[in-house]
Amino acid sequence: MIAIITGDIINSENYPSSEWIGILKEYFSRFGTSPLYWEIYRGDEFQLKVNSENALITAIQIKAILKSIKGLDARMGIGIGLETFVGSGVSESNGPAYQRSGRKFESLKDSKVNLSIATGRDFYDRTLNVMLRMALDFMDNWSVVSAEIIALILDYPKASQKEIAEKLGIKQSAVSQRLKRARLDLVMDLLVYYESLIKDGI
Repeated sequence: MIAIITGDIINSENYPSSEWIGILKEYFSRFGTSPLYWEIYRGDEFQLKVNSENALITAIQIKAILKSIKGLDARMGIGIGLETFVGSGVSESNGPAYQRSGRKFESLKDSKVNLSIATGRDFYDRTLNVMLRMALDFMDNWSVVSAEIIALILDYPKASQKEIAEKLGIKQSAVSQRLKRARLDLVMDLLVYYESLIKDGI
């Protein structure tokens, strides 16, 4: 089982790509080389292959990284499933994970939702997507500082608030306030629930 994340960058036409493309490429490179594991194409669209257990945390981190640049955001469809054909690049490969991701991504503009998932199991899809829509109610409204701290926490989940404060150059009390505003507790609850479903073999 793999996960494919297909997405595009919201409001990219208002920003030179030099503001975001380097940061995104650096993040994607953690998962492997391009074009086998990830590609950025047509200017502001991307596709990324990850382990199914990492799919949701990866999508949320992409969102946080982009929202750390004022005005930007991401629209992403996650597909979980098999990979039945490996092409010369991720955009030429195929299988249920790719098909589900592509269909989800295509449906997002009409549904006015910025993140959705398809696992091939209708019951879990309904539950996960209701939870995602509720989480997007605050994630879509993250400020630059909220997005920055979420991206950092997801990178260093075991770091203390003091260590996070040092990395950001702010007071420890400010870290606590920012984490509350960003609703980190709910983000982590969502990730724990998703990981438990994957471990149960959805």
